[in-house]
Amino acid sequence: MAMVNRYRGEVALMVDGETLPMRLTLGALAELEAAFAVDSLPALGERFVGGRLSARDVACILTAGLRGAGGSFSEAEVAGFAFDGGLNGAIAAAIRLLDATFGDPAREASEPRPQLPPER
Repeated sequence: MAMVNRYRGEVALMVDGETLPMRLTLGALAELEAAFAVDSLPALGERFVGGRLSARDVACILTAGLRGAGGSFSEAEVAGFAFDGGLNGAIAAAIRLLDATFGDPAREASEPRPQLPPER
C-alpha cells in the first residue's frame, strides 16, 4: 500500500482497496490549465470554487494528480477505475486534492464545503 505525504500536498485516491497518491505539481497544474482552457493559476482555482464538477472534470483532476505524484495513467484509464466509495469516492478525492492545492489553511471549519451527490 502506497504512503501519502500530506506535507507535500499529497492526497490519497482509493481504488480497489489500494492507495494511490496524488499531488498537483506545477506540471500537473499546467496540464489542468490547458485542459480547462484557463490562462492562470488564479483562474484555475476560480474554476473550481463553486464545487460544481462534471464527470470529465473529476477524471481530469484525478489524472493530473496521479501524474503529479509519479503515476503514468491516462484519463481513459482513470475514468475506468473502480473507486472505493464509487462516484462519491472519486469526487471526494478530487475535492481533497483541490483543497490541498488551493485551500486556505486558515479557513474556518464552519465555512460551507462543496456537497457530494447523494449515494444511490
